Amino acid sequence: MRKLELHWQILIGMVAGILFGFIMTLFDWGPKFVQDWINPLGTIFVKLLKLIAIPLILASLVKGISDLKDISKFRNIGLRTIAIYIATTIVAITIGLVLVNLIKPGNGISEETIAKLTETYSTDSGVTSKLEEASRQKQSGPLQFLEDMVPDNAFAALGDNSLMLQVIFFTIFLGISMLLIGEKSAKPLKKFFDSLNEVVLKMVDLIMLTAPIAVFALLANVVVSSGDPDLLLALLKYSGVVVLGLLLMIVFYSIVVASFSRYNPLTFLSKISPAQLLAFSTSSSAATLPVTMERVEEHIGVHKEVSSFVLPVGATINMDGTSLYQAVAAVFIAEALNFDLTLAGQLTIVLTALLASIGSAAVPGAGMVMLVIVLEAIGFPPDKLAIGLALIFAVDRPLDMLRTVVNVTGDATVAMIVAKSVGKMGEPKVKNWDDHLEEVK
Repeated sequence: MRKLELHWQILIGMVAGILFGFIMTLFDWGPKFVQDWINPLGTIFVKLLKLIAIPLILASLVKGISDLKDISKFRNIGLRTIAIYIATTIVAITIGLVLVNLIKPGNGISEETIAKLTETYSTDSGVTSKLEEASRQKQSGPLQFLEDMVPDNAFAALGDNSLMLQVIFFTIFLGISMLLIGEKSAKPLKKFFDSLNEVVLKMVDLIMLTAPIAVFALLANVVVSSGDPDLLLALLKYSGVVVLGLLLMIVFYSIVVASFSRYNPLTFLSKISPAQLLAFSTSSSAATLPVTMERVEEHIGVHKEVSSFVLPVGATINMDGTSLYQAVAAVFIAEALNFDLTLAGQLTIVLTALLASIGSAAVPGAGMVMLVIVLEAIGFPPDKLAIGLALIFAVDRPLDMLRTVVNVTGDATVAMIVAKSVGKMGEPKVKNWDDHLEEVK
């Protein structure tokens, strides 16, 4: 009997989790039961993915750079990666602004709904924490993001998933230094990282065996912890604009893949679908990174020299879905609260959202921190920031799940384009968790 493909197993787990979550909301004890006995399974799964994210970046990137032989190739990969990520982010922000100006979802929000949303969410700890974090980031200097990229303690950086850019900087520095000492001197260290890379990839395979159960748990918890259904319905038009924009980004990626990589876009989406489904379930590009790397390398055929740099960098600076959401959310809030937003203001949104996406944390909720920065850049009244966030807070989690899917899809798309442009696309070589099981029985 043919085994069911992983993406179908995950999809079944997602649907079952949503249905189970809705059933549990019918009972007074249901939400607590899900949070106490079901959600921990999903939390453990996300922790396992985060556990191996940094070892995977370290081993994979060092292996990728040391395999290049020619340091100029790495420069070509790096420049193309950054340029393409900036281009796709500008496209995403532009799509968001065009849609929100055409549909104008903020005009349909009544004063009563605004008052109810403000009362419910403006003092919520989630909103106030985002405002505090945005204020902290705004106080930093213009080159703070460059300063933050350089660690003063490599082991401290390797021990903190939020310091992904520092890990990438250290790993690139290490890999280039290995190239410069010559193949003979670097060989023992290279063999260590080659072996570590194989071990961590096997850990990805083993963790993915539990993915269907984990997404069941994660989605069940999302359903039972969702807010007031009436408020969610009031924001349906705004949510619809964001979702439409995100779908158009997927179409854009498909066109790019077909045009530049000569690869069937439907096959591409099918190959990376497990990573997309996990991105939806976890709302975290960083947690999904090990799976994204495994799918792009083993199932699409992108060489490790490209994927090991493009994907970790993308998980940190490529926030296409989040940037599109910020464009829509900023204009929506301005419309709903009668704030006059000029053309110059909308161009400011493009620039600020682009800059804010660089170095933003690849974790749930980071988009709202970036949104505060965007709103402040267009001169939005500081005393109304909490009200503005309260307007969209009710639907932020489901939209965060969807925009993370777009972020991950964008990372995979750029990895394919860069690989094709530098001649680093090969035949897929799929590895299974039990390939060497007979040897150790």
